[in-house]
Amino acid sequence: MFNIFKKNQKQQEDINNIKPEEQIQEEDIEKKGLFGISFSGLKQALSKTSESLVGSVVSLTQGKEEIDDDLLDEMEEKLIKADLGVNTSVDVIEKLRSDKNKIKPDQVGEFLRNEFTQILNSAGSNSLNIKDNQLNIIFIAGVNGAGKTTLIGKLAYRFRLQGKKVLVAAGDTFRAAAEDQLEIWTNRAGAEIVRQDGADPASVVFDAIQKAKNDNFDILLIDTAGRLQNKFNLMEELRKIKKIIDRESPDSLVESMLVLDATTGQNGLKQAEIFNEAIQLTSVGLTKLDGTAKGGIIIAVAKELNLPVKLIGVGEKLEDLKDFNPDDFVNALFS
Repeated sequence: MFNIFKKNQKQQEDINNIKPEEQIQEEDIEKKGLFGISFSGLKQALSKTSESLVGSVVSLTQGKEEIDDDLLDEMEEKLIKADLGVNTSVDVIEKLRSDKNKIKPDQVGEFLRNEFTQILNSAGSNSLNIKDNQLNIIFIAGVNGAGKTTLIGKLAYRFRLQGKKVLVAAGDTFRAAAEDQLEIWTNRAGAEIVRQDGADPASVVFDAIQKAKNDNFDILLIDTAGRLQNKFNLMEELRKIKKIIDRESPDSLVESMLVLDATTGQNGLKQAEIFNEAIQLTSVGLTKLDGTAKGGIIIAVAKELNLPVKLIGVGEKLEDLKDFNPDDFVNALFS
């Protein structure tokens, strides 16, 4: 209980540290790189992932004169343990196996760098699909505890700094505490919220869409429940919300984003499969990437589900929700 209290207290402190709108000029976003991340910062955040995904594999080649089947099997095991995904790990190693007579042991690192870069870039654009002069709906899903509420609050803060009019739909109507926290984030970010405790989530989303259209909002962020233990009911609920969006404002839906906790590793890939079946995901926001050795899930999601990661959480500050750049990610892993 004490740990929960401390966590909530820390979250409240972060919220209270949001700078008033008049203190931050829109041009400062570009100048300060507010939502980018320095290479050194990314490298530090990915240090554990780098060691598990790259260091442990490349170290196997030290002192080796050739790449044999035993070495390949060891590499495959290391990649799987680093949460690259079984299928992705097998594919990467099989490609290396077919080229093992062309690639020397000291070239394995460069081979992996090229493979990871190709996988990430082939998944699609890593930029949010925001369009000017229209309502942009971002439908956000994920299991409870993944960081949806915080991500929505930080996104609202980002869009507010960009001068956009932001509305939040509190679609997780079964947890009053979740709605309370979401409302705090929303208010502090200078956004508005549609909230109806205990109501049908689809009705909340319907009302939010009508308000967003009538009052000329630029952004509508839709929060949803994440009770995966009731998988069937949850997926049916999400499908119902998706139908409401498609019926009421189909051209406005620019992102169906899954929020994944990086520390969940391969469980995150299974979550992505389940949610993708229900709402046809377009992207992933990966939270808690700093300090985990399981960041290889980014590559697994890109390879196995063809979904680009667009946002990464690398800390608890409001500005620590960063744009994801695949080339920088790979370079940080191998530097």
